Amino acid sequence: MKIEEVDVLVIGAGPSGSVSSAYLNSQNVKVKVVEKAKFPRPVIGESLIPRVMDHFEEVGLIPAIKAAGFEKKWGARFIRNEETCVFDFSDKFGEGWDWTWQVPRADFDLVIANEVQRQGVDIEFESEVVDVQFEGSDSITTIQDKEGQQKQIKAKFIIDSSGYGRVLPNLMNLDAPSTITGNSSIFTHTLDINRPEGEEGTMITFDIIETKVWFWVIPFSNGVSSLGVVGPTEYIESLSKEGDSEAAIRKVIASSKHYKERFIDNKFLFKPVLLKNYSCSVRQLYGKGYALTGNSSGFLDPVFSSGVAFATESGILSAKLITRQLNGEEVDWEKEYAEYIKKGVDVFSTYVSEWYTGNLQKIFFHQPADAEVKRKICAVLAGYVWNEDNPFVKKHHRAIKGMAYTIDLLANKE
Repeated sequence: MKIEEVDVLVIGAGPSGSVSSAYLNSQNVKVKVVEKAKFPRPVIGESLIPRVMDHFEEVGLIPAIKAAGFEKKWGARFIRNEETCVFDFSDKFGEGWDWTWQVPRADFDLVIANEVQRQGVDIEFESEVVDVQFEGSDSITTIQDKEGQQKQIKAKFIIDSSGYGRVLPNLMNLDAPSTITGNSSIFTHTLDINRPEGEEGTMITFDIIETKVWFWVIPFSNGVSSLGVVGPTEYIESLSKEGDSEAAIRKVIASSKHYKERFIDNKFLFKPVLLKNYSCSVRQLYGKGYALTGNSSGFLDPVFSSGVAFATESGILSAKLITRQLNGEEVDWEKEYAEYIKKGVDVFSTYVSEWYTGNLQKIFFHQPADAEVKRKICAVLAGYVWNEDNPFVKKHHRAIKGMAYTIDLLANKE
């Protein structure tokens, strides 16, 4: 069997794999990317947050993404009946990007993969990893192309950026129970024929149907909008006893006071996709000769669009640590990788959990709004969850509960 030798094998050509391989290539590390799918391919995760811009900028992807003309995302809107809360990324605590993009991921992922290839990265599409064997930190990976032909790749390190494919977690039995479980989602795309002019037509919005159920609208620059609903699995299943995902999401659209008229009669561009109990986790983020990044290491919940940000954060960080290690430096993977990534995940997990308890929603819609509190929460929603100068990062376990408790006290005094 043919054997190819590289320094680093990256599994997956999505945002995490593209960013990590682009960085490695810039450091003269011999890297190869293996991707099971043929691009473009549909995938969820269409709302980016500003933190990703730091990563795209560092590996030279910003010009190519700008040239593609995706819709700029300046913030996000949350609606609950007649109440509205808008976060503006330019009005946040601390430094960082003030905007990002909202993107059809099939097109977006193709743009960045093409740019990474233009930079010199070898990406092999439509090839699936079928086996991985480790010899110390070195590995022999067997891949199979669409014709059924197999070959092996010998590497000094593997970065698993396979996303929902979760290649190494599945092959090495690394899965662990998620701390955030029980939610499912249905999503689709539609030609947004009734889109209003101006900001209303481009604003990404989360419409809260009830405390634990929300409907998203993500407008794209090509006239298409992404529509989706998230809620407890039993709620999602109750929307259609026959399991009809289209009937289910139409029922949600009909319950949206803000979006019913705009979308109720629209045709969908593909049959709405159901993702059941999507949250996941792993026992460890790295091992001898490998690192897990992005959704291959775990997925929280899409309510604050953190998925791509954690994918690129872990992707570029793992690439930097591998580069140092290949150059003979000692790397403390537990401290410099696992603890760092887990710290950010822990912050976002608190916000996701407190969203579903209702505490965070209470803060969002409280009037009059506390401008300084809003700025600090906005920085978290922008993805700057490692900035411990922000008390809503450093004291995240207590900050949301404490603020919600204060609001309740004030309400009881009135």
